[in-house]
Amino acid sequence: MMSTLQKIAKITQAVLDQVTGADLPTLYYHPHGEIRRVLDYLPQLKEKYRPTPWLSNTHAHLLYFDLIKKKTIRQQYDRVDQLTMQDGGITAVAWVGYDLPADTPTIVLMHTITGSLESMRELVRDLHQQTQWRIALCLRRGHGNLPMPVPQMNLFGSTHDLREQIVFIQQQFPQSELYAVGSSAGTGLLVRYLGEEGEQTPIKAAFALCPGYNTELGFQHVHPFYSKVMTKKLFQFFIQPHQDIWQNVKSLSQVLSATTLAEFEKAYFELAGFEDYDSYTQAINPIYVFENVKIPLMVLNAEDDPVCHIKNFDPYKETIRKMPNIMVVTTRKGSHCGFYEGVGFTKSWASRLISNYFKVQSQLLQAS
Repeated sequence: MMSTLQKIAKITQAVLDQVTGADLPTLYYHPHGEIRRVLDYLPQLKEKYRPTPWLSNTHAHLLYFDLIKKKTIRQQYDRVDQLTMQDGGITAVAWVGYDLPADTPTIVLMHTITGSLESMRELVRDLHQQTQWRIALCLRRGHGNLPMPVPQMNLFGSTHDLREQIVFIQQQFPQSELYAVGSSAGTGLLVRYLGEEGEQTPIKAAFALCPGYNTELGFQHVHPFYSKVMTKKLFQFFIQPHQDIWQNVKSLSQVLSATTLAEFEKAYFELAGFEDYDSYTQAINPIYVFENVKIPLMVLNAEDDPVCHIKNFDPYKETIRKMPNIMVVTTRKGSHCGFYEGVGFTKSWASRLISNYFKVQSQLLQAS
């Protein structure tokens, strides 16, 4: 009897997998590189990612993540430290697990394009609960209602600011090993920083969640609807509240005429503190220093992501396969930063992977 029931269950699961797009992750990595060692400790990568059945549609998945999940998580922060940068600009570090033992590892988290304390609560909560480590969310200029005494903002953040934030984190917890996560636009800052630092970074291992790779081209593939909506958000977050400080920017009218993310990214270089677009991209685009990343880095993309399109990854597949320290994981479903699984209680498959990956890297580090 049980055998028959098991066969029925197996057939039912196979049909459901077909309907929802459940599939094994695809992995891109150097076959003899150091990064492949994690596969022996991450059974998650050898099992199918099964999206929540009623979120198998990419748009339903993204809207659930953006309009429901973000607004229902009630994670509180232990403290928020505002930091004054060397040029007088204001950033911040928000903590969860601040009172953990001093030698507890710390995850340095870089947020999304319009990230805030509220919008990042789910990822902060998940990583803290699943690792039992300290979380340090690094808020960029103009985010989270921070004052903007210096007229400067950047969609992808500043590695100069990030270095100052990391120094501050190290000063608070000098015995703590550092790990790092970039989410969406935050991956640009993460990889740019890692590429500039090479072997000098104090970060032990990193994870890039839903990157766009080349920042000069990535926005061209964003679904038109989301591109328009997100451009309006940029105006609401960074332009309208600070109109007085932008009034002397020569290219402001061109910025205000943007209707897509690609147009905004091409026009706002003066707001980011650069004289022209070329100097901006040379200083910001992570792709120019990508091959100088020396620490273990795992990257996750969904093949149905309507924001950071999988096409952005195509030009770099062969490069990845030659780098011993980087692994790219792609899933058939997952949308943008969602990756929900479960039926009654949805949870993030991506957060589980990030947490497990870091714990494995910590164990490998201690064993070496």
